[in-house]
Amino acid sequence: MTESYSIKPPPSLPRSAAAWGVHLFTASGAVWGLLAILAIFDGNYKMMILYMVVAMLVDGFDGMLARWADVKKYAAGVDGALLDNILDYINYVLVPAIFLLKAPGILPDSVKLFTACSILLTSAYQFTQTDAKTDDHHFKGFPSYWNVAALYMLLMNLPPWVNFGFLMLFNILVFVPVKYIYPSRNRYLRQLTLGLTYLYGAIGIWGLTLYPNTPNWIVWASLVYVAYYMILSLIPKKKSHAN
Repeated sequence: MTESYSIKPPPSLPRSAAAWGVHLFTASGAVWGLLAILAIFDGNYKMMILYMVVAMLVDGFDGMLARWADVKKYAAGVDGALLDNILDYINYVLVPAIFLLKAPGILPDSVKLFTACSILLTSAYQFTQTDAKTDDHHFKGFPSYWNVAALYMLLMNLPPWVNFGFLMLFNILVFVPVKYIYPSRNRYLRQLTLGLTYLYGAIGIWGLTLYPNTPNWIVWASLVYVAYYMILSLIPKKKSHAN
């Protein structure tokens, strides 16, 4: 009795190259994070902002590109989710923590190190939860938007102790199991949410490019989206609202 074996043809070179190219694109986030850190130590916050924005754009588009290139099939040797988490921790946690530690006037000097360490530790917990990203595509607990918080504090010139209070609140919210929406994968008011998200991103990037002369109205107008995001996250939702 002879057994027949089916031999799978090797994946096409263009598809494999595209898939590995997406992983390389994602991995470039580490480079932008390093450049942002170097800019912080140089006190060049305009360049820091540029590198942080580029890192966020990479993070915003790599998931879409990964699904388009079918990286799980054509570059199966790389754990894309793990790579994404490593780079998110660098750019959303480590870079802003270093900024808050080094930048003058953002935090009281007496609590800078404590604040940076608390951000690193609570985010390590948040990133390693098995359900940090839920099955219905939400973030459980405050989703480590420390880079966004740091940029607001740079632009708004709030009193240092007020900034400290907000950061401590965000640290606490990491442990509160609120399900924060994932804008690109949520179906609850999907069209409105996506439209506001893209508008927020466009206005935000424009405003950041104007630093240090960013008009106050841009900062306050962008907070309308932040309020919308928080309200939408607090509304109880059914799983059918997630993609």
